[in-house]
Amino acid sequence: MFILFYACGLDKTEKANAIQQQKPLLSIVKKHVKLEAIHPEFKDSIKDWKEFNSVADFIEKFKEVSPNEALSNALQLRDLTKSLKDSVKPKMFLIPSFMARLNVFYNETLRLADITFIPAISAKEINEQVDKTIQAFSAINSKVNTLYSKKRFEAAIDVDFDFVGIDSTKMDTITKKSIKNNSIEKIKKQKKVPIKTKQ
Repeated sequence: MFILFYACGLDKTEKANAIQQQKPLLSIVKKHVKLEAIHPEFKDSIKDWKEFNSVADFIEKFKEVSPNEALSNALQLRDLTKSLKDSVKPKMFLIPSFMARLNVFYNETLRLADITFIPAISAKEINEQVDKTIQAFSAINSKVNTLYSKKRFEAAIDVDFDFVGIDSTKMDTITKKSIKNNSIEKIKKQKKVPIKTKQ
């Protein structure tokens, strides 16, 4: 009996020591993975999307943070991301590839928020989840940059469509609209007003 109680006492002491050693690690500030930003020339295009800008501003806090600070901000980040997910989005972002990235980011914020309720979580596990969350938001920013770059590129193209083989089934609505407008202008130029001859 004595040996059993002694072994249990040692086990409790080891656990207490492990927790004591873990506490200082939770206070060490860590520089996390780089967050891809929205290109400055595209920021004006999304300035009215308040939910997106709120999340973008708030996630800046996670770039260089201790595990304790990350956990204290995790629930607020989750709530802001939920608002973003439920918000009215600009039309150009209502596409599956963008929505998938948004869902992945929301899931990562949920995992980070869930960690706050696990008492024995390690600093390493928290830091890894912060990195995953930042990477998921970087993927969203990357998609925003790609979509606006594509839109700007399409607006700048000036091609004579009569000489280009185009498969209309593989075009998005922006491209189709630009082709249609170009064709209408060309037809207007080609139309000649008939000249009435004097009899």
